[in-house]
Amino acid sequence: MTDIAALKKEKQDLIDKMLEMQKQFIEYEHQHGVSGKDYWASSDGLLANYRQEYMDMANRVVDLAHEIVGSSRL
Repeated sequence: MTDIAALKKEKQDLIDKMLEMQKQFIEYEHQHGVSGKDYWASSDGLLANYRQEYMDMANRVVDLAHEIVGSSRL
């Protein structure tokens, strides 16, 4: 596998995981409701690290996309 192919695979794997996280979040929200406090400051269950983990993956996806095409975020 080439470096570009490996980067594309990593990017797609992250996107797939993010979509699964969104699906789980929506199911959780429909079953339990989610307050702003829960979303921003929850320390347990699905929401404990949701925001930070999702943001980290989203940033990595952007970085990978730039790396694949040879551009920069700056």
